[in-house]
Amino acid sequence: MLDVSLALGPGDIYTLGRTSGAMHRLHFRGPRESAGFRASGTSNAVYVAYLDEFGHVGPFVSRSHAIHNTSPVFGLGGIVLPVEHVRPFASFFYHLKCSLLSFEIERAGVPAHRWEKKGASLYTTRNVLRYAQLRRATARLLNRIKKEQGMVFYVGVEKARSPEEHDSKRLYRTVLEEAINRLDEYCDHCSSLFLTVLDEQDRRSREELIASASGDMFRDSRLVRMIEPPMQAESHLFQTLQCADWICGLVGRVGCHLVAPCEYAELSWVPKYFAQRLAHVAPISGICRVSRDPDAKEAD
Repeated sequence: MLDVSLALGPGDIYTLGRTSGAMHRLHFRGPRESAGFRASGTSNAVYVAYLDEFGHVGPFVSRSHAIHNTSPVFGLGGIVLPVEHVRPFASFFYHLKCSLLSFEIERAGVPAHRWEKKGASLYTTRNVLRYAQLRRATARLLNRIKKEQGMVFYVGVEKARSPEEHDSKRLYRTVLEEAINRLDEYCDHCSSLFLTVLDEQDRRSREELIASASGDMFRDSRLVRMIEPPMQAESHLFQTLQCADWICGLVGRVGCHLVAPCEYAELSWVPKYFAQRLAHVAPISGICRVSRDPDAKEAD
């Protein structure tokens, strides 16, 4: 299983464990052997990664804190599919959504193809424990992703609990860079190419980040498999992005229970119902934990 974990490096810089944060700020891996963008080798597939946010990009102190209490983790996650499997998977998800949530769709009075249910509202403790059909539908969804030769994908970090030192923009940029690097490395292994589609949030705040990703394509040939810089789209128009949001709703719960099991004790259903299933379909994913041991260099 290919899994390169994030670690909290010197100076509170999120970086790869094998890279010295003090020497290379936000530098995830070394440059390729030649300069400029090129896609070497024969492309066996073209993948599309549909990503959304999970957790919260802002500071976190504790669940009981008056202000900073939303989530102890932040990351990007969703699904990765071969381009020829996107259409059949989107149709599957649409019918799954209509079957599972028919009452809500009818009550909303919105065409089903434009109606969306947010993953954070779907994967609540009440819903998961009360409705077995939600658990079954999730199992079907994860199985279908694998059947379509795709995978669940997520990259996240446990946030340091210091609002004064928190930098939301830097955190988002670092997670985005790591997500792109992992996808590029994966596609390089299998001689494939990929595109990334992000759920549209604040277009203006993301422009600089996407421009940076564009620069990385050409500067030092680190990104040899990315066809274009990340694109943004409105999730209510795309079943694939709605699915990415569902995955993020679930992964966000997984992250909370992973890094703060005592604070999120009610999420004990995460390992019981979903942890193994997710691990089976998310081979290059992970959430970095901040080590509590000052002598430890990297969290498990």
